[in-house]
Amino acid sequence: MLCCQTVWEGKRALAAIDLRADANAQIGRGSLHKLMRRKSTLAFLMTLPLLTLMIGLVAYPAGFAIWLSMLDRSMTRFVGLDNFAYLVSRERFWMVVYQTCAFAVIAVLLKAVIGFVAAHLVHNLPTKGQRKWRGMLLVPWVIPAAMSVLGWRLLFEPSFGAFNWILEHLGMERVIWLGETGWARFSVVLVTVWFGAPFFLVMYLASMKSVPEELYEAAAIDGATWWQRIRYVTLPMMRNIIAITMVFSLIGSFAGFTIVSVLTNGGPLGATQVLATSAFLVGIMGGNLPMGAAVSLFMVPVLAAAAIHILRGIAKRGSDV
Repeated sequence: MLCCQTVWEGKRALAAIDLRADANAQIGRGSLHKLMRRKSTLAFLMTLPLLTLMIGLVAYPAGFAIWLSMLDRSMTRFVGLDNFAYLVSRERFWMVVYQTCAFAVIAVLLKAVIGFVAAHLVHNLPTKGQRKWRGMLLVPWVIPAAMSVLGWRLLFEPSFGAFNWILEHLGMERVIWLGETGWARFSVVLVTVWFGAPFFLVMYLASMKSVPEELYEAAAIDGATWWQRIRYVTLPMMRNIIAITMVFSLIGSFAGFTIVSVLTNGGPLGATQVLATSAFLVGIMGGNLPMGAAVSLFMVPVLAAAAIHILRGIAKRGSDV
């Protein structure tokens, strides 16, 4: 009798353990199901491949560049911030920084103005005409940069270039476009604006088409002129797109390498040298990879400060709405 009771109690204990296990499994499945139903979890899982790609292609190279900039020329000894201290003490390096900032700011402002004017003109054309003009105005952006810059270099050629041919027929003297400091800088800015303005055109045109027509009608009823409609209706509705576009263009202008490298190669006498071409010249051509990495990293704080300032303004305007 005692044996049967013991067996019975053992079976009950096993059954209780199974029930608790089933309950825990159900709770676990329920918690997992709830976790999978959360939007934040799904968003993280969906962005995980992109995050992995960014870590592999962005974070790791950036970290390696920082580490590389703290080594000596032979990359065998850690020197800390000595490379940066050497660059800061060089007057020629500050000239490169000044030229990079000047080229980027002037080019971005000109691209913004030209892109806005072109987008406004195209936006007011009939629908059929818009397709044709959009296609033609996007040509500079579609052509590969190296190919288009080679074409511009032929136009700037002092002996048989088209620009000097026009100047001669107008009774003016020839200009050594890429051989004189001022004209070389002007040429770099001109080609940069020509190449980047269609990006602003596309972004601004899309933003203009999203502005409700009722706002323009109300402004017209109130007697607003075309400039007042642009100032008080179009620009306020487009300000976030304008800011974001300028951030992207500023980053591209700072990191621009192809235009300066193909057009002037930094000449004459370094008058058009920018940080990207200087980093290539020092790191690759000069065989000093740590110093080249240090030169390229000088772009980071400037771009970070500009991006934070512009994006903070976007967030502030969004919170005020």
